[in-house]
Amino acid sequence: MASAVAIALLLFTSAHAAVSAVPYQDVLTLSKRGGPVPGRNDEEVRMLYLEWRAKYHPTEKDQDLDEYRLEVFTENLRFVDDHNAAADRGEHTYRLGMNLFADLTNEEYRARFLMDLSGLRERDFSRKTSSRCLLREGDDLPDSIDWRKKGAVVAIKNQGPCGSCWAFSTIAAVEGINQIVTGNLISLSEQQLVDCNIDNYNCSGGWMSVALHYIVNNGGINSEENYPYTGKNDTCNTTKENAHVVSIDSYQNVPSNDEKSLQKAVANQPVSVTVDAGGDDFKYYQSGIFTGSCNISTSHAVTIVGYGTENGTDYWIVKNSWGEDWGESGYIRMERNIADSAGKCGIATHASYPVKKGPNLHNTAVSVLRINSNPIR
Repeated sequence: MASAVAIALLLFTSAHAAVSAVPYQDVLTLSKRGGPVPGRNDEEVRMLYLEWRAKYHPTEKDQDLDEYRLEVFTENLRFVDDHNAAADRGEHTYRLGMNLFADLTNEEYRARFLMDLSGLRERDFSRKTSSRCLLREGDDLPDSIDWRKKGAVVAIKNQGPCGSCWAFSTIAAVEGINQIVTGNLISLSEQQLVDCNIDNYNCSGGWMSVALHYIVNNGGINSEENYPYTGKNDTCNTTKENAHVVSIDSYQNVPSNDEKSLQKAVANQPVSVTVDAGGDDFKYYQSGIFTGSCNISTSHAVTIVGYGTENGTDYWIVKNSWGEDWGESGYIRMERNIADSAGKCGIATHASYPVKKGPNLHNTAVSVLRINSNPIR
């Protein structure tokens, strides 16, 4: 991947998402067995599907049952059951679940929810990688850290059908450094980035470094309360845009392909990263330490909010923007310190964080919602 792309974190939605270097295949295509899911009869599967649909598509009626969607659901259920049976035998460190993506093929999931980096015009906002986070001899990093426990992480959000993961990743990092520096945890506005950051692509994706550049040049960002998320492209509200609730001084990139330097960055604050989220294992992740297969071609933006070790396996604590029903209440723990320098699913290839040195420079006549958070214990 071009070095400029490695510096500027670009994500872009495509209705025809390009296939990664190692092509993904739908479980519907891979499965040739047909018939009932092992251990489940047809009626049980149908009832599970109806229960799932009532939760995720409550406006649909039973008489409108889509037999094709039921077939896709059935094959996805087979995949999840097979994986979890192997996990029960000790073959995996993580489990899968039938979440919001359960009636989509992998191709549909990737086209609707993920991004494509290929063939896009570059922006003029790249910077040299910072040496600030290079791990040096004598650096003493904590064995673990969880910024949720330190009150620096806002509750899980949901980007919905808008391709705005870049905005959620950016905002989570800014929310984190603001709390660390000022002591105030404030939920900030992803919608302002979607509407007003004209150098990005709204709900069709965007450059995370450009979003940070925008916040610096704009003098700050408004709160979510004052500029709420709508999940769609809209006209920039310039009055709200100019109401600066939180400001940052600058932003930096972590050296690529260096998990130790990434660990040093995360030891100081939450960090925006990109990952390959295109596989079925990631799509259906429910719990445990994710050690599944994936590529390093990034397709989704998330935020690292900590790291730790469990039963000898190092992991990252990663905040997603797909709601609390996905993963471990909206989070995924991803394997850390692997042999591949790019990290699990390319997590160490594109990492960026905001820099903040002092109090916020407010330019606002609107209220600020401060969250009296109860940190995760």
